[in-house]
Amino acid sequence: MKKYILLFLIILGHSVVFSQNNTTEVIQEKMSLPKPYDPMEDGDTRITELLVQAKKENKKLLIQIGGNWCIWCLRFNHLVTTDPELKAILNKKYVYYHLNYSPENKNERAFAKYGNPGEKYGYPAFLILDKRGNILSIRKTEDMEEGKGYNKTKVKKFLQGRLD
Repeated sequence: MKKYILLFLIILGHSVVFSQNNTTEVIQEKMSLPKPYDPMEDGDTRITELLVQAKKENKKLLIQIGGNWCIWCLRFNHLVTTDPELKAILNKKYVYYHLNYSPENKNERAFAKYGNPGEKYGYPAFLILDKRGNILSIRKTEDMEEGKGYNKTKVKKFLQGRLD
């Protein structure tokens, strides 16, 4: 019986240490990545401004919903803004915006207008609007995730409008 208790304590201790190391890794990763969300920004006003830009540039508006608290949000942003191929597609087709959702700013007016797919799918979630502000697509990222990041091929298909 003592052997089983000892084995249980060793396993429990190992999982606690692993969990703490994993948490530390995520915190360090968050600290190293750019913070694209502005928690103080009025998302509804900013979307209206960006729709004018999208119309002028004949692009769609890609809205990434999340916050600087979300490691998956930061990872996606980092991938599409640092990978040359993905960045080129993003810049050609979209005006890219990060709509903040956090305790300090829930952007209720924007979400009342467009909905908050993050509540349903998790964060980040995406809204793609045409240049008039009509919702063309609502996407989750779960099907693009791979390991501790994103599958570049799937992200590329998403940006090209071919991820189903």
